[in-house]
Amino acid sequence: MPTILGAGLVMGLVGALAIKLDGPIFHAVNIVFSGGWSWACFAFLVGYFRPSRVEAALLASSALAVGVVVYYLSKALSPVTPIGMDVSGASSGGDGSSGILMWGMAAFLFGAPVGLFGNLARIPGIAGLSFRLLIPLIAFYETSVRLDVEAATAGPVPEATWSTIRVLAALAAVALVGHTLWRWRTRHDDLDVGADSD
Repeated sequence: MPTILGAGLVMGLVGALAIKLDGPIFHAVNIVFSGGWSWACFAFLVGYFRPSRVEAALLASSALAVGVVVYYLSKALSPVTPIGMDVSGASSGGDGSSGILMWGMAAFLFGAPVGLFGNLARIPGIAGLSFRLLIPLIAFYETSVRLDVEAATAGPVPEATWSTIRVLAALAAVALVGHTLWRWRTRHDDLDVGADSD
């Protein structure tokens, strides 16, 4: 349990620190960690690797909330103008505690079902496929919306990052479907062979 909460803390720190460092790699890391899909993926993986559904939901929720609180607290303690944003257009950041409270509560509430879905993704075969497809579909949808709405004003690094994530999400979905169908086919072929030998 401390390891999972520590992972949430590290995720929050990496996301907050990436915005403070200059360069296209840090800018891309910041874009990844500012996307909802990456936080959902974290909660999903926490749930996936827990043996019980209750534990999956509670730990995913708690670890996600820790990560979000650390992320916003780190940003509030050392505010910077986001990379690629004009200083004159940057907001002063306002009250950091409202962001921590709002997003921390959202993470805690939404982390539980996402962690549970991660645990249910362990169900073998087609029954668990819809759960395994959740994160690639979220990533594909979110990056598609961002490319449609924000790409023109965001700049080349965000556009390239979102495009890459979208392609990887589509490839992951295809690989998950293909792997599930291949396992299903292999299993049925083995059963048919066993029935014929009887």
